[in-house]
Amino acid sequence: MLPGTALALRSVSTILLAADADWLYEDIHATLAGRTTAVHRVHSGADVLPVVDAGPPELVILDLQTGNQGGMATCIELRLEQDMGRIPDFPVLMLLDRDDDVFLAKRAAADGWLIKPIDPIRLRRAVKALLGGGTYFQERRQVS
Repeated sequence: MLPGTALALRSVSTILLAADADWLYEDIHATLAGRTTAVHRVHSGADVLPVVDAGPPELVILDLQTGNQGGMATCIELRLEQDMGRIPDFPVLMLLDRDDDVFLAKRAAADGWLIKPIDPIRLRRAVKALLGGGTYFQERRQVS
């Protein structure tokens, strides 16, 4: 380092996304990934726990409809492991297909949810809220 210069250390937030749909990963990666945020992906909910065991992320995003183990089952599995003290606590954001799926996200104890299609502004707000220790729940859509 040159004399008189300071090295600015930045913390990088790690987000783990479980989604088998390529378009969903591409949308989320394009919205969130950057100098201070890394987005990693697994294609199945069954792959989430081994990745978390290897090094827990700051946030897990689960698509409700993912491969052989969907978002609800994966969220419940993570919560059980956290309750047993086998993995650290971290927030979980669920991506829902429809308004009626809010019931499933509540039952799984998700810290937040968004209803697809995903709005990039809402996604950023949700991630900021969850990484800040809060919650984020998208309101149900009004049917006219």
